[in-house]
Amino acid sequence: MTDPMANPRIIDGKGFAAELTARVATAVATLVPLGLVPGLAVVLVGEDTASQIYVRNKARQTVAAGMRSFEHRLPAETSERDLLALIARLNGDPGVHAILVQLPLPPQIDSEAILMAIDPAKDVDGFHPINVGRLVTGAAGSVPCTPLGCMLLLEHRLGGALAGLEAVVLGRSNIVGKPLATLLLRAHCTVTIAHSRTRELAGVCRRADILVAATGRPGLVRGDWIKPGATVLDVGINRIEGPDGKARLVGDVDFEAALKLAAGVTPVPGGIGPMTIACLLRNAVTLACRQHGLAPPAM
Repeated sequence: MTDPMANPRIIDGKGFAAELTARVATAVATLVPLGLVPGLAVVLVGEDTASQIYVRNKARQTVAAGMRSFEHRLPAETSERDLLALIARLNGDPGVHAILVQLPLPPQIDSEAILMAIDPAKDVDGFHPINVGRLVTGAAGSVPCTPLGCMLLLEHRLGGALAGLEAVVLGRSNIVGKPLATLLLRAHCTVTIAHSRTRELAGVCRRADILVAATGRPGLVRGDWIKPGATVLDVGINRIEGPDGKARLVGDVDFEAALKLAAGVTPVPGGIGPMTIACLLRNAVTLACRQHGLAPPAM
């Protein structure tokens, strides 16, 4: 992996996320004297190794930012009824301001029913239909963490000058593609959502001033898909086997090829991933403030 500090074309998401997390910690410090310590509850069902690592990282960073972390680790055989009962308790707990249920859930649990059960005012991921509607209409609500991280990186990288740019979002998921396209529209970009059935996909991508890849297909975006001078955000996190037989993480973009053409490109790892956790903390503080009738501090 090329050193992020050695090439100005590499967008250092890890470094920016560290700065954002520090600002969140500063914001939390201003709330504590007011008697408000934001609390984030994370629920993990099952023994998925990647999810366990992710939850552990979230808890560590939550505490480091001066917030309260509430972890609920449940066995894989947990019933939907029991999980709904836990969420009901967390909804009613005044010390919990933000709730996250780690996906995926075991097959006996309806994920949609679980996400619907979370109080929209505590929905830190922004997945509840009420928050989705608020995002689309421009009202105040929770914004999904990964799309929010993408937007903060773009605004930082481009100096906020997004209006009028052509943006192509590769991927139409409810978690990344659709909400990010909405945020880009709100920033006055001209937005295309592309996907596996888009005709002349490479040509569509080549039009983009901002190209976001969120498909889960390693190396899908080749160098000749990228407009010279474009800004490329690689949201994909794919585990593949390297030539030495060891697993490694790669994105949806041919990174080395992108570096030759793009004005800026995020690496994998070290790009969008760290921004997701930083934005989770930011969202938790925002929700805590709203529940107490306070204006969220600048972050």
